[in-house]
Amino acid sequence: MSFTLATWNINSVRLREALVCQLMQEEAPDVLCLQECKSPVDKIPMEQFHALGYTHMVARGQKGYNGVAILSKMPIEEVGAMDFAGLGHARHIAGRLENGVTVHNFYVPAGGDKPDRTINEKFGQKLDYLTEMRDWFRAERPEKAILVGDLNIAPREDDVWDHKKLLKIVSHTPVEVQHLAETQEAGGWVDITRQDIPEGRLYSWWSYRSPDWDAADKGRRLDHVWATPDISNAGHGSRVLRAARGWEQPSDHAPVFASFDL
Repeated sequence: MSFTLATWNINSVRLREALVCQLMQEEAPDVLCLQECKSPVDKIPMEQFHALGYTHMVARGQKGYNGVAILSKMPIEEVGAMDFAGLGHARHIAGRLENGVTVHNFYVPAGGDKPDRTINEKFGQKLDYLTEMRDWFRAERPEKAILVGDLNIAPREDDVWDHKKLLKIVSHTPVEVQHLAETQEAGGWVDITRQDIPEGRLYSWWSYRSPDWDAADKGRRLDHVWATPDISNAGHGSRVLRAARGWEQPSDHAPVFASFDL
């Protein structure tokens, strides 16, 4: 069984329903994982998605904030939703496909503006969230699984536009990178995107604050596709759909794709 998966922080699934439909029509991934849906589950506009072949969904939502959804052309069964750090946020959903692959869709907290938990509660919540993710994977090491989402950390030097300038900027600080590395190691997760594209700068997010995001290209790779070692060799075809950042009224994130032959 071969399938293509995409992950996209959509920054409001209702506001950007047309963009989701455009992606479905033009790219047609078999599985589409969305983050920051900002919608209760019953308000996600499924009618159009159904019409485009996405007849299955597992999701967690809340009004105005957070929210994660897995839309699929193939049957998918919900198998879990974790509330790490006790935040009460809709930040994780897991579904199992008929081939036995579990897909985890995460939206890790952004962490606010100051990388200091003593003055910024949100930064502490981000670190605690990652710590509990790590501990969960250590206790229940995943198998035959894919983890995707907006993890809100750009770990490598070539995952940001300027490594030195961003060392004290939330999303690329050493403490965040270390927390993400420990989480990845705990599950034995393989970074599929960088397995396929091992060298060179690669971004999936460009700030709304940049007057010309494309020309300035001050991006960060915040969106990730990981897989467990037992299926990581089946992953291929990774790419970032950079063009979507330039669509009308876009999200500040671009979709990230990978295919799997299982």
